[in-house]
Amino acid sequence: MNSNDYNNSRRNFLRNAATAGIIGAIGINPFLTSCQSGKKREYTFPPMLNRAPDGSLLKAGIVGCGYRGTGAALNFLNAGSNVEIVALADIFQDRIDACRLKIKEQKGLEISPDKCFSGINSFEKLMNCDIDIVILATPPHFRPQHFEACVKAKKHVFMEKPVAVDPVGVRSVMVSAEKAKMLGLSVVTGTIKRHQQDYIETFKQVTKGEIGEIVSANSYYNVGKLWHRNPRADWSELENMIRNWVNWCWLSGDHIVEQNVHNLDTVNWFVGKHPEKALGFGARHQRITGDQYDQFSVDFVYDKDVHYHSMCRQINDCSNSISDRIQGSKGSTNCENTIYNPDGSVKWTFDYPRKGDGSNLSRLTTNPYDQEHIDLLTAIRTGKPINEAFQIAESTLTGIIGRISAYTGKEVSWEEIMNSDLYLGPKIYVIGPVAVSKEIPKPGSSPK
Repeated sequence: MNSNDYNNSRRNFLRNAATAGIIGAIGINPFLTSCQSGKKREYTFPPMLNRAPDGSLLKAGIVGCGYRGTGAALNFLNAGSNVEIVALADIFQDRIDACRLKIKEQKGLEISPDKCFSGINSFEKLMNCDIDIVILATPPHFRPQHFEACVKAKKHVFMEKPVAVDPVGVRSVMVSAEKAKMLGLSVVTGTIKRHQQDYIETFKQVTKGEIGEIVSANSYYNVGKLWHRNPRADWSELENMIRNWVNWCWLSGDHIVEQNVHNLDTVNWFVGKHPEKALGFGARHQRITGDQYDQFSVDFVYDKDVHYHSMCRQINDCSNSISDRIQGSKGSTNCENTIYNPDGSVKWTFDYPRKGDGSNLSRLTTNPYDQEHIDLLTAIRTGKPINEAFQIAESTLTGIIGRISAYTGKEVSWEEIMNSDLYLGPKIYVIGPVAVSKEIPKPGSSPK
């Protein structure tokens, strides 16, 4: 994970011809490339229902029972009738116990202890349960392996973002995505903006050419620090790292991938493609645990010399912003709810639902986190599969090329990272010392 690791790996970026062949065989996903900036585009959306249609019982299992996994379980149960959570899996038993208790307290649903599995390979036991859907919410490092297992078991999937931390993982997700498509499985990912009606309606305005040809973009995910947990003597190094996963690159991908992927995905979506290269920088000033940076500033370049500046930061007591802006030849948009004329005046705004007195709610009536699961259940019950895995894999890789550029201080291209054999994390998981570099990346340092 230090810059020497990345610099050494750069020598081998194009060596993996076999992998390049796999991606070539998959081909380019038409769902993504149908978008041509500045021109009218065709894009199919699931119906924006407030609740999934009724149908036969659908049973789900959760892999990763922490805060987000438990939240996703509740969102799933909110999404429609005749749905159940019947199995839980996590490395740690206390996570399972807390998740199980919260589901019982909030939804009155009792999950049988014999359907609760702990340990590093607990996901394999869950796959053998009588379930239709798997919700994947572990640290992102594990997502490619778990997604592959879901597809092999022919399960529909909801998986949290991002979906990998390195190029090897991204390619694995792309291959599994194609297999899921061939099997008719539905896959929804935790990029909630693609499931928000205000973003969708704004996107439609852009596809109609309301801002003209896209010429540049900016986005910001500037917030305070997330959290960390101090090491405990009764935890092994592996356990300490996993319980502190948002601070370790091999587990999270660093926050440019783990958190900023929301903005990266939004811009890729609106532009209609992924960037061709990136040049960025970053630093670490305030973070006290792990090996990650606490700030990034990256210039991504799409074809036609369209530049996208992405800034993200996790430092307390600073000015914050979570926002996007895309500039076109005829105007601009904040992507969320407004189209602007070239002079900055408002050209169009999304009409939010109204209160009983006719005033604007200024928010959506359906929680977007619930909407993701409504869309998944609707796809399953109507027999119209949706598959978002490839698009989030591309957005994940966008974050990875930005991270590698900042870590090394070098310009990196999509092609070389797509073909890289870089893998982060141990090859074997044991409850003990972890065989990964723990050095802080130093841009411009010479490879050993």
